[in-house]
Amino acid sequence: MEIQKTEEKLSVSLSSSSSTSSSCSSSSFHNNAYCSSGLRFIDFLRDNEREWKLAEKRFDQLCWSSVASEPALKWSNFPFCIGMSESQEFAYQLLRALRRRKNWKIEITKSEFHILWCQLIHSSVNSRTTTLFHLCDRNMDGKVTEKDIKQMIMLSASTNKLSVTHEEGEDYAALVMEELDEEKQGYLELPQFEKLFKISSPKTVPTLNKQSSNKHIRHRHDPFQESICEAEMLLRSRWRRAWMVALWLIICLALFAWKFIQYRQRTAFQVMGYCLSIAKGAAETLKFNMALVLLPVCRNTITWLRRNSSLNSIIPFNDNLNFHKLVAGGIVAGVILHGGTHLVCDLPRISGCEKSIFEKTVGAQFNYHQPSYGEMLATTESLTGIIMVILMAIAFLLATKWPRRKSTSLPRSIQQVTGYNTFWYSHHLFIFVYALLIVHSIFLFLTDKATEKTTWMYIAIPVSLYTGERILRAIRSCLYEVNILKARTYSGKVLFLKLSKPERFKYQSGMYVLIQCPQISPFEWHPYSLTSAPQDTHLSVHIRNLGDWSYELYSLFQEGISPTSKEYPKIFIDGPYGAASQDHVKYNRVVLIGLGIGATPFMSILKDVLIRITGKSDGHTDNGKSSLSTSKTYLYWVTREQSSFDWFKDFMKDLTLSDQTQLAVEMHNFLTSVYHEGDVRSVPIRAIKTLHYTRRGIDIVSKTPVQTHFGRPNWTNIFSSLAHRHKGERIGVFYCGPLALARELEGLCTKFSTKTSTRFVFHKENY
Repeated sequence: MEIQKTEEKLSVSLSSSSSTSSSCSSSSFHNNAYCSSGLRFIDFLRDNEREWKLAEKRFDQLCWSSVASEPALKWSNFPFCIGMSESQEFAYQLLRALRRRKNWKIEITKSEFHILWCQLIHSSVNSRTTTLFHLCDRNMDGKVTEKDIKQMIMLSASTNKLSVTHEEGEDYAALVMEELDEEKQGYLELPQFEKLFKISSPKTVPTLNKQSSNKHIRHRHDPFQESICEAEMLLRSRWRRAWMVALWLIICLALFAWKFIQYRQRTAFQVMGYCLSIAKGAAETLKFNMALVLLPVCRNTITWLRRNSSLNSIIPFNDNLNFHKLVAGGIVAGVILHGGTHLVCDLPRISGCEKSIFEKTVGAQFNYHQPSYGEMLATTESLTGIIMVILMAIAFLLATKWPRRKSTSLPRSIQQVTGYNTFWYSHHLFIFVYALLIVHSIFLFLTDKATEKTTWMYIAIPVSLYTGERILRAIRSCLYEVNILKARTYSGKVLFLKLSKPERFKYQSGMYVLIQCPQISPFEWHPYSLTSAPQDTHLSVHIRNLGDWSYELYSLFQEGISPTSKEYPKIFIDGPYGAASQDHVKYNRVVLIGLGIGATPFMSILKDVLIRITGKSDGHTDNGKSSLSTSKTYLYWVTREQSSFDWFKDFMKDLTLSDQTQLAVEMHNFLTSVYHEGDVRSVPIRAIKTLHYTRRGIDIVSKTPVQTHFGRPNWTNIFSSLAHRHKGERIGVFYCGPLALARELEGLCTKFSTKTSTRFVFHKENY
């Protein structure tokens, strides 16, 4: 109630005291009302009373009693009290604008702070626009000059972590004056100033990051029918995964049951009971899974198999690494069952059973010498098994998410021995594991029959196939002569490499290559998406510094780029290899979503589309261009750094070469470092951006014709718009980025496929 009363007083005060404000006609006010209706000075405000309580609490933490015995605090603490600690300079200028006096750097009493707070949350459009005007009007003479506008642009840009040079600031300010100062007075008054914010109104800018109304979703009121539809869509989108996992489980269970029943009928069962059957059943599944785990990482084989459209339609090749992890989980379960039952059940029962029973049942396998528990642990079978378990435990633990990504949540001592390199080298312990597995399978406790020593039968083909792939990689990488044509580093620690294209190196858009730098390690190969188009006469990759190996590569090329360096480091490539993005050819409507460096897998796709439209590649005409009149590709690129747009600046400029290009490709950039629409800290730079794009066709953030949206995308709104635009069609959604958003996007694909006539099919990149 107290805030409400103060708001009423402020409303009366503002309407009566501001001469420039009162000069605006009623019609002018209504014309501009919508353009600032979303304007708010403190972005997080939702519940005014609750937020005031929090602000009051922060005030009370820092205040002291002034001479008049009223609580007060230093003016420099104003940003903290209103929740703008991360934007102190802007908050100081806001305080100056609210106080409207030259000696504004004085203590703030609690009563004044309450009045200032009410001004901040005041719902009057006139009040808020006036405050923005006062933010620019540093001389407090009711006139905003070109210099004032430049200062506000620079302040808003730095607050939003945007890079704007002084020359650019002057250019943008001159554009504002040219647009608004029609009478060439050299300054703007409030009525003219209001027009600037009308430009960035919700009616004139895209709404891809606003709250969605979901108006295009067909609402069904039958919950049972909705559940059936959702289940149907889940089945449609995941049936390939489902049948593969089901088949794997059936085979594992069948093998387990086969050996379980077989050993249930052996004489040794009288000594060890069901422990023996469980151990042997688990051993059989282990053989199968130790063979199967290699197949998903045979990259050449998978790339070759996915060319077959029939196989590709029923086998989820894009989930090869997820399946590899699933099988690894099966190995862990098998090791626990097999090794655990042997150690805690079978061996103690053999050493502890009555001698007569021992000799009658399993004595022959031990030359009628009943061994102790220690003696059995010292046998070849036990030692090889224990060593295998230790090696697999090391490889498995270092392959989990936190050690592999060197998570800061781990203790510092552990961080020093983790990371991608540690994961990569520890994973190659499998060489010793497979060698020990062969030895382990030869020496068995309870059988001497060669027909029961079947481990080699399981693993012979997968091991040979994987070994052949590694040999092929070594030979092929030596045959591919790759020269570095150009190297460049971008801010954000991104390395761009332009490479010569080897003869007979053919690939499709969306594929990737493995890169090795012998100067760093002669063994390590790392996957990177090709950002060049298949028609180009060169290859290109963008490598971001995200780990040990990429850090060293970035450092080497930084030295190689320097004028004092004579040559670049030598690199080898192998590939190309298939990826999820390769499946974009299945759809006429394609949605590509990349977070940060996650946009790289999609650049070759867009360049391919561009070349097929324009018929030009590397400056040469491509006579084999095809018509893409029925295709549509959308790219949504989300990044937190403005400098990221430099990575593909030339490409974004090419997107607007022709109307046909713009019809076939639609690109949306999202910059999350900027406070989203309506926050006073982003309103000035947003208005300048919109004005500049409207008049000159260039986005001031990306420095290209592709517009940049501020804040995070509203994916619900985006999917709703796509569903409405492409009714009854199938849309392929391809994503590269963190898993958290992947789950949200996959959920939205299911939701909109269920509730609309459009079918969204989700694909995620996994390397």
